[in-house]
Amino acid sequence: MLGNVFQFLRLIDSRVESMSKNDFVASIRDSELKEGQMRAVRLKGKPILLAKVAGQVYGVSNFCPHMGCSFERGILRDYIVMCPCHGWKFDVRNGQYLEIDTIKLECYPCKIQDGKIFVEIPKHT
Repeated sequence: MLGNVFQFLRLIDSRVESMSKNDFVASIRDSELKEGQMRAVRLKGKPILLAKVAGQVYGVSNFCPHMGCSFERGILRDYIVMCPCHGWKFDVRNGQYLEIDTIKLECYPCKIQDGKIFVEIPKHT
């Protein structure tokens, strides 16, 4: 009987913990995103641009806040993605627009696990 109580308490603990955290969602295979490349994905309804630089995967919103253009056909140089429509440049590490400090893209932390790229999606959005 006591064992059942402990199992129940562990189950409750794990559910509370998972409710308070963001979700990492599987996206594409790591092998599908080569070094220096970008790839647009949609996860939980969110358009996200994945970019691989120096072996690390970064995720940012895939729409430029200027005119809503997708970054997918933009240019990636080092950590900077340039919008193909009007040339706005953003740092994929933190979403920062290079010209104005107050403009930022939403960022999505990424990790590579078991050959897949996982993207952290906030639960509240």
